[in-house]
Amino acid sequence: MDYSSNEDSDMSESEMEVYEAKSYEKLKKGSHRVKISEQAYTCPYCPKKKKQDYQYRELLQHASGVGNSNSEKRNAKEKANHLALMKYLEKDIVAANGSSKPVDDGNPINGYGHDEKFVFPWIGIVVNIPTKKSEDGRTVGESGSKLRDEYIARGFNPIRVRPLWSYRGHSGTAIVEFHKDWQGLHNARSFEKAYEADWHGKKDWNKNGEAKIGLYAWVARADDYNSTGIIGEQLRKIGDPKSISEIMEEEARKQEKLVSNLTNIIEVKKQHIKEMEERCTQTSSTLENVMQEKEKLIQAYNEELKKIQVSARDHFQKIFSDHEKLKFQLESHQRELELRGAELEKREAKNEIDRKQATELCSLWVEYLKDPDWHPFKCIKVEGEGEEHQEVIDDEDEKLKDLKYEMGEEVYLSVIAALKEINEYNPSGRYIISELWNYAEGKKATLKEGVVYLLKLWDTSKRKKGML
Repeated sequence: MDYSSNEDSDMSESEMEVYEAKSYEKLKKGSHRVKISEQAYTCPYCPKKKKQDYQYRELLQHASGVGNSNSEKRNAKEKANHLALMKYLEKDIVAANGSSKPVDDGNPINGYGHDEKFVFPWIGIVVNIPTKKSEDGRTVGESGSKLRDEYIARGFNPIRVRPLWSYRGHSGTAIVEFHKDWQGLHNARSFEKAYEADWHGKKDWNKNGEAKIGLYAWVARADDYNSTGIIGEQLRKIGDPKSISEIMEEEARKQEKLVSNLTNIIEVKKQHIKEMEERCTQTSSTLENVMQEKEKLIQAYNEELKKIQVSARDHFQKIFSDHEKLKFQLESHQRELELRGAELEKREAKNEIDRKQATELCSLWVEYLKDPDWHPFKCIKVEGEGEEHQEVIDDEDEKLKDLKYEMGEEVYLSVIAALKEINEYNPSGRYIISELWNYAEGKKATLKEGVVYLLKLWDTSKRKKGML
């Protein structure tokens, strides 16, 4: 393959995208020949390469490998051309050939000798991974997850990529683990061929006298397994060297054993089915009788359930009716109570107002009664007793007349009685004095009545002390 100079190595990503788009348009217009037969394809950008015919998947892997290559041998235009070829294969070739991509014969063991020994499970080896020195003096490199994601994007589908570390740090190598089945071998084979197509396979790595730039990779074989160093040590931990014939024989033994086990299981199942059929035959008559009896029971149950439902409906209807009546009665009673409550509140408010007025009026009349300047009395001549005069209540007094009119006869008479008593005991000062009173008869007590009452109290007190 012809390598161009690095005159375009400083091409920016946007310029590469423009160049890739132009190359893609040329491919769509048919400016370059890609498909040479129903199953054969060629790379129009590698005319000097020995291998000129590819199957679809091989050419797609070649285009992806070159387009996504980290090798400095590949210039920007070459990568852009191959990325355009990959896009053309995935979009236009697929559309022209139907809904699915053209594939090879699907046999992953073609091209390998049956006695050639590989490390099993299938393992890929990657070397020349860029590393650098860290502050502590150990070498460090990129994680395996980045390589794994790149390989998945390129269709190799590894399980994981595991960088190999020693006491010095990152060794610059990694192993790529593929699935144990034949599809895993197919993916490993595609992985190896992609690097061989880019001149970064095992043979290229082992050549002397050339500067090694970029990643080199291949599928692990017996010589790698038996090699000294970190790669051989790791391979001996995770796999064994086996030829394809040995793996096929082992799978055939497993398959034969599986078939034998399945045959035995089938025989047991057949016998079990036969026994079940006999049991079914024996119980079919009984089951039919049971089903008939069941139908009768179901019919009787349904009839009884219908009766219960009718009775329950009538019962619930009666309860509902009674509930509505009771609800109406309660609502009526509640409205009546609310009306009574409102009336009582009004009465209470009125009574409170009346009490306040009465209190105010009472306080006012207490002041009137204490007022020595108010003297609602008049003197009248007592007939038949000479020239004697007597003080009596002046019925024409304005205050007394207003009191009688506003408060009634009972209040009027109470005030008259109070006036007479005050006038009798203290007509000039109008102040209240203590008086011995007989509450039982509602009159002033005599001295004799007071002494008798005191003797009763003394006798009662004396008896209580004697009891103690």
